[in-house]
This record gives sequence, C-alpha cells and structure tokens, in this order.
Amino acid sequence: MAEEHRFPCVQCGADMRFDPGEDRLICDHCGHTEAMQDEVGPWAGHAIRELDFQSAVAGQIGEAEMEETRTLSCPNCGAQVEFDSDTHATECPFCATPVVTDTGTHRHIKPRGLLPFRLEERAAHDAMNEWLGKLWFAPSGLQEYARKGRRMSGIYVPYWTFDADTKSRYSGERGDDYYVTRTVMRDGKRTQVRERRTRWSRRSGRVARFFDDVLVLASKSLPKSYTDALEPWDLSELEPYKPDFLAGFRAEGYQVQLDEGFVEARAYMDRMILRDVKFDIGGDRQRVHDIDTEVDKVTFKHILLPVWLAAYKYRGTSYRFVVNGRTGKVKGERPWSAWKIAFAVVVGVILAAGIGYVIAMNQ
Repeated sequence: MAEEHRFPCVQCGADMRFDPGEDRLICDHCGHTEAMQDEVGPWAGHAIRELDFQSAVAGQIGEAEMEETRTLSCPNCGAQVEFDSDTHATECPFCATPVVTDTGTHRHIKPRGLLPFRLEERAAHDAMNEWLGKLWFAPSGLQEYARKGRRMSGIYVPYWTFDADTKSRYSGERGDDYYVTRTVMRDGKRTQVRERRTRWSRRSGRVARFFDDVLVLASKSLPKSYTDALEPWDLSELEPYKPDFLAGFRAEGYQVQLDEGFVEARAYMDRMILRDVKFDIGGDRQRVHDIDTEVDKVTFKHILLPVWLAAYKYRGTSYRFVVNGRTGKVKGERPWSAWKIAFAVVVGVILAAGIGYVIAMNQ
C-alpha cells in the first residue's frame, strides 16, 4: 500500500501544512495551529543513523527502511513527485508541463532525515524577485510576470549522503625548485637571468581520511549547477524524518539510484585523496604515479532538502528558478531581452560616435 501523509484540521477538516520556522502545523482555512506530533508508527524512535551500503545494494535492507508512495512522472523532465490520492491532474512543478497523474506507486528507500523549510513562500518569492531585478538585460515582461505569478512550490529534493573510511598507499615524485643564473645575449649585450629548475626525488607513503556526509544529488529534474549553487547546506541541523514536515509540501522521489550515487561520491573522495597525497609528498611540485585506496565501512542516508521552485512559461520559453528553503540563495535560468540588448548596442554606438566627434573637433 502507498503511504499517505495527510493531516486534517480537527476544527474544519481542511488539510494542515507545516509552518516554516515555527515547528508547528497550521490550517490556512481557519487558522488553527497544532504542535508537531511525537513520532508514532514506523518512524517512532528512529534517529538519523547510517545504513550499510553493501547490504542495501545487495537488496538486504530491512522492510522497515522501505516505503511506497504514489507519484507523478512528468513526461517532459522525468521528475517523480509525490501526490496524494485526491490529485488527478496538475502541472509539473519543475518545468510547468501540464500532466495527468498516474495511479502507480514508487517503492523506495525511506528518507532518514531532512532539513525542514525555514523560509515562508512569500520570503522565497521576494528573494527570487530581488535576484531577477539585479539581472541586466532581463525581459521586463518576465520580471513582471514572476512578480505577479502564482505561488512557488515547496519541494523536498532527494539527496544521498555517504560516509566511508579510506586508507591509501601512493607512489610519486617530489619536486623542489632551485634557481641558477645564466648569462645570455640580448640586443648584443650580455645579460644575466635567473632560471627555475626542479630537482625530482621519488616518494611513497600512506594517507588516511574519514569522509562524513559526502552529499550527492539524487534528482535529475534540475540541473546540478542549480542545486550546487544553493549550497552550503548545514547538515548538522538535520531532523529525523517525520511525515509532519511534508504537510503542505511535496517530496520528489530519487531518480539516481544508490549505487549510482556512490560512484559520484567516490569520485569526490578520490579528488580529496589526491589532494591529501600531494600535500603529503610536499615540495614545490608533485607527480603522482599511483594511488591504491581501500574503502571500508561505507554507510549512507537518504535525506530531503527544502527548495522553493518556480517554473514559468513566458513567450514559449520555460524558465525555472530555485530558492534555498533555508538561506534564501537563488539560482535560475538567465533570461535575456533581445530588445534591451539591441537598444544598449545602439546607445553604445551613438555614445562612441559622439565621443569620437568631440575628440575630432578638439584636435
């Protein structure tokens, strides 16, 4: 059975939503508020603990770590977003494509933790408008449309975090610079110059590093450049997952599978290990010939991070804007106004011609 996360108001029956920054549920219909409920059911007592990566990849993860949700699959961008059973037709929050929801369910690893929304929708909308207002040559019509447009969508975006203990053996060379003075002929004259040279010596050794919470985006619905621009995320403030936090928001299902996510995490680890090796070799320059890394005690978490999202179609073109639901950082498509650019070019040509005329008259 697909799990539904709904919280009807005890006074009027309308759906309540999580109130960002207040740690409570609020009913927009009648104004009734309720404190966050203590954990009950399958989430009771679940701290944010790591799960074993190898067991999960082998399909040996416990049933308590899995859940089924009813999802919409967008035919345009591929997003998989959780919807309740009363929703039958809607618009994709990631690309503004009209879609009809399917009736299937998505079985996946349950989120372990999340960062709750801290910004209200109005504050996120203001941050987006301020960002748009600072863009040179952005279409005025789009800026006005965004200011007066519909509400932004609050989306919990899926991520993986990975922990790993690594020990690496390496071989390479250390380069120490020194300088020699040579006499050369320049313009028929003898001139002394200093030349840098490098003395290379073989090096080998070991480095070790424990990686904690290597963050990997588990969504393909948004460009990675967008989500990277919203960082940093303070993962020390992660809350244990409770359905209450999702009330009034949507959660995107992960599209990057666990083993795919670890490939990206491992690439990040390798870059950090290479940096450690070069530091250990020392000197002015380094040549790294080989690194042999043992990776042990790999664990992971599925977490959700809060993003306010706006997708607009303006004159046949889709524009997407994302806002960090905690800090208000903004990223989006860079819109350009052909008319404004052409006008600026014409003004530039006129100014250049005027300056040239003044200079010519003064000569």
